Amino acid sequence: MTISVRKVAALGLLGTVLVGCGGGAGPAGSVTPTAPAASTATASASAPAKATASAKPAAPGPKRAPAAPPTMAAGPQGRTPVYERRTGRSAEKTVALTFDADMTADQGPRAASGERFDNPELIATLRRLKVDATVFMTGRWAEEYPDQTRSIGTDPRFEIANHSYSHYAFAEPCYGLPTVAGPDMAADVKRAFDSFRDAGAVNVVPYFRFPGGCYDDAALHALAPARVTAVQWDVVGGDAFAKDPDAVAEQVLSGVRPGSLVVLHCTRSAAPATERAIRRIVPELRSRGYRFVKVSELMRNG
Repeated sequence: MTISVRKVAALGLLGTVLVGCGGGAGPAGSVTPTAPAASTATASASAPAKATASAKPAAPGPKRAPAAPPTMAAGPQGRTPVYERRTGRSAEKTVALTFDADMTADQGPRAASGERFDNPELIATLRRLKVDATVFMTGRWAEEYPDQTRSIGTDPRFEIANHSYSHYAFAEPCYGLPTVAGPDMAADVKRAFDSFRDAGAVNVVPYFRFPGGCYDDAALHALAPARVTAVQWDVVGGDAFAKDPDAVAEQVLSGVRPGSLVVLHCTRSAAPATERAIRRIVPELRSRGYRFVKVSELMRNG
């Protein structure tokens, strides 16, 4: 793991600032078989061991608590660990689509004037296509869109991970983003988790994505009290500020490998082509034999 400031080369495609995402059947009836009346006595005498139709079903066992999301062990001197893609079981074709729900702490006036930092159509498309996904959300986004945060965070198809509260950089330079002071980094992350909880999200995982993907050794040390696993990516979707959904789809499709982790966005204003790109990406990857998983499953199986 490289500890110097990380910049994925393809991040240049993300523009000057990463701004993104950001929204049964009933129980089976019991069947009682019937038999001709004339044969009832014979059946009873010859097969006393058979269970009768009136036998009560076994009582259900105790409910198991859901498994805790997997995390990585801390690095040397307690540094926050960094996960980029699954490397084990490479023959299994799984891929994690992740969507950054970006909104910086100072963008409230822009939201108030009508700019949309959410993309409910994208979330609806993921649901319609039955795609499991991880949304890396900023706390400021959760405060702006609490109903969508709760909807995403209570849907078992999704999990919410932390993308900081402010979407300010944790290392510099970082695409012109303002910078969080080192002593404030862990508190910034905690504030985001508090925002998810306050909105009513339940499916929240202890994963963190650095705004802009920028970090250094000092940031990894500063985040240690937050007890998170930092999650990067190996495939850049290139959807930030892109207007051509086919170009976005081609970039994703050409980069995905078994175990890949894809970074995309779901903000209508800053990534307007993402939803249309997903409509092509998902069926094409499925035709290649890929299965879509959340980051927690990717990490658990890797």
